[in-house]
Amino acid sequence: MARKQADNYESKQRSILDSAAAVIAESGIENASMSQIAEHCGVSKALLYHYYSSKAALIFDIVRTHLSELDAALEKVDKPTDDPEKRLSKMIYQVLTNYQNSDNQHKVQLNCMSTLTSEQMDTMRRIERNITHRFSAVILLINPKLKKKKSYLMPTTMSLFGILNWVYLWFREDGSISRKEYASLVTKLMLNGMKSI
Repeated sequence: MARKQADNYESKQRSILDSAAAVIAESGIENASMSQIAEHCGVSKALLYHYYSSKAALIFDIVRTHLSELDAALEKVDKPTDDPEKRLSKMIYQVLTNYQNSDNQHKVQLNCMSTLTSEQMDTMRRIERNITHRFSAVILLINPKLKKKKSYLMPTTMSLFGILNWVYLWFREDGSISRKEYASLVTKLMLNGMKSI
C-alpha cells in the first residue's frame, strides 16, 4: 500500500522550494548542499530527501514552479476581449507582480538551467514558449508590421523580457518608483517603441 501524504505536504514542499532557492541563489549551484538547504528550512536531511531525491531535482522544481506560476498568472489577466494595449499593460504588471517576492527563484532560473537534463529543459522551454507567445500575440495586434519587417516580432518580444527579467538587480520597493509605476513606464516604452518600427 502506498504511503499516504501528510496533510501539510504541499505547504512543506513549498517551504523547501523557497528555502532551497534562497540557499542556491546565495551560495551558487556548486556550493549549495542538501545539508545547507535542510538546515535553512528547518528539516532533517532525511525529510528533504523524502521530497527531493537530489539537488538537481530540487532545482528543476524551483524553476518549473516559478515559470508555471507566472504562466498561470498571465493566463488570468490576458483577456482577448480587452484592447491590445490594455492587455499588454496588464501582462507587464503581472510579470512584475509575480517577480516581486521571487528574486531567489529568478536567480536560480537564470544561473542554473545548465544543470537540467534535456528532458527537463524541454519542459522549461515549453512553458517559456507559452509565456513568450502570449506577449508576441498581443504585440502583433498592436503592430502587425512587426511580422513583415524582417520579422521583428521575436526580437521585440525578447527585448521586453530583457527589460523585465533583470529588474531584480536594481529595483527597490522603497525606491523612487513603485512597481505599478514601473510597469506603466515599461508599457509606454514598449508601445512608443514598437509603434515606430
